[in-house]
Amino acid sequence: MHDVLIVGAGPAGVNAARVLRKAGVRNIAVLERTREVGGLPRYCGHTGFGMMDFGRVWRGPRYARALAASVADVPVLTDTTVTAIEPGGVVHVATERGLETWRARTVLLATGTRETPRGPRLVSGTRPWGVTTTGAFQEMVMKGLRPFERPVIVGTELVAFSALMTARHGGVRPVAMIEENARITAQRPADVLARLVYGTAVHLETRLVSILGGEKVEGVEIEHAGVRRVLPCDGVVFTGRFVPDAILARLSGITLDNGTHGPLVDSTFRTLDPRVFAAGNVLRAVEHSGMAAREGQRAARMMLRALSGRLPDVRKAVPVERGEGVASVLPQRLYPAPKGNVTLHARVAQARKGMLRLVDERGRVLAERRVHALPERRLELPLPASLLEGVAALRVEVV
Repeated sequence: MHDVLIVGAGPAGVNAARVLRKAGVRNIAVLERTREVGGLPRYCGHTGFGMMDFGRVWRGPRYARALAASVADVPVLTDTTVTAIEPGGVVHVATERGLETWRARTVLLATGTRETPRGPRLVSGTRPWGVTTTGAFQEMVMKGLRPFERPVIVGTELVAFSALMTARHGGVRPVAMIEENARITAQRPADVLARLVYGTAVHLETRLVSILGGEKVEGVEIEHAGVRRVLPCDGVVFTGRFVPDAILARLSGITLDNGTHGPLVDSTFRTLDPRVFAAGNVLRAVEHSGMAAREGQRAARMMLRALSGRLPDVRKAVPVERGEGVASVLPQRLYPAPKGNVTLHARVAQARKGMLRLVDERGRVLAERRVHALPERRLELPLPASLLEGVAALRVEVV
């Protein structure tokens, strides 16, 4: 029996363990299915990691080492896979000793996110060597490998520019970035920097039709304004289109939200199983490592309250639905309280200008703010918890 079991040793899981250990929780373990602690940042050779949890700015591998060192006094079991979680805190674990069943008073899911590879994107063509995702590409570069010289990067989310920086670090010169929409997904002027600093063209409103080549990639067929042409290259890096790595939650019967595609949680990070919490990028498509770290810390504080029986009754949570123009909202359940604030995080599927609103079942506007919303951008809507008193249902919309 453990007080806490944490599934995942990335920024969210490790920061949760740090908070719990500092608070005096000793019967705790972190379970990580790979061989190393640190999550995706350990493959990112660029800077920008560590500010929110260590007050420093490091490259990804340095940040991953700091995460590992910070839980040196916590049992971290690598090469250990959690296969299922049952009600009552029953956790099935595959270890080097074989299959085991553990029990925990609380469990934290911090399994992170994953990119969408070629298959689900339905890109036709041959299947030569040289087609990869950002994570796999970064891992190869960090190991000193150079899988190609002149690849094409598909997508313009923030992670696509991370791939661009990794390419420069590894001596790889991408020939182009391809984006189906009329503007890049990441914030501008990232596209201008790509052209001026990295010498990489950014093709907007351009679709990848097929991949060409025999044993190795020789080019891609792209389409712009109805015209198709071949762009010579020797590799393809599919970036972004992140989805929560919620396979464990799904297999365990934990309810998923149809907007975020991650576990459905309340404002205390609890799932509908009151023993199971979730934090970090398992909750939504993707956020930066600093946000995942912060959520891990906040979830740990809620778990401390759960261990002492100080969390609200789950039956008192008010459900939050997605309304007009909203692709996802997090958390999906809120608690009324006489004091304190709660913050809703929403995202849109398409660019929209208008009012981001929270309304109750009677159509009464409880909170609103004017937004110029773009896909993949987090929209925050803070409000006093006291406004939720007497409310039976909530809806977030952009009108």
